[in-house]
Amino acid sequence: MCMLETLLNGFATLFVIIDPIGLAPIFLGLTTGLAKAERRRIARNGCLIAFTILAVFGLAGLSVLTALGISLGAFRVAGGLFLFWIAFELVFEKRKTRKEKDAQTAMTEHEAGEIAAVPLAIPLMAGPGAISAVILLSGELPSAAGQGSVLAVIAITIFVAYLFLIAADRLERLMGHTGRAVVTRLLGVLLAALAVQFVSDGIKALFPAAVA
Repeated sequence: MCMLETLLNGFATLFVIIDPIGLAPIFLGLTTGLAKAERRRIARNGCLIAFTILAVFGLAGLSVLTALGISLGAFRVAGGLFLFWIAFELVFEKRKTRKEKDAQTAMTEHEAGEIAAVPLAIPLMAGPGAISAVILLSGELPSAAGQGSVLAVIAITIFVAYLFLIAADRLERLMGHTGRAVVTRLLGVLLAALAVQFVSDGIKALFPAAVA
């Protein structure tokens, strides 16, 4: 698989997991009553925090796996299965419900001024699924140029998410519940296919003789 194809797959995976389309209405609910400038500030700070977290795991995640004695093949299988579960939630609209519950729980435990960090950055954007995705992507591109490309993919994805957040009110009026549900299901199917590919690659790495 060439680097460009790997990066495109990585962007698609990360975009679907962060799910800016589904995140937009949750963000509106979290920032109800706030001025537009304040919403922009929260969106900006949340995206910066999420980028920092994902960048750290993207660059250091493989070292952590090596220190724990976990092979990349094993992590691909485990990560692929985890991403498949997220895809299942997207297709059957379970993920939006769970994210809303996570956001409500976090809001009862933190002041409104901390919305950018919790729950927006963690766990809504830089959650376990997104962290797994960047580690998998990083494992595919171990070179210095590859690692730089991983950071670029994370930055682009987070920037796109930021654009969705600052336009959340207009997006909600434009798409409505039905349009958002259709797009989310389609993205879920795409993520399921990518997850199966991760599992397949992991099995090949774990049992090269059996699949040769």
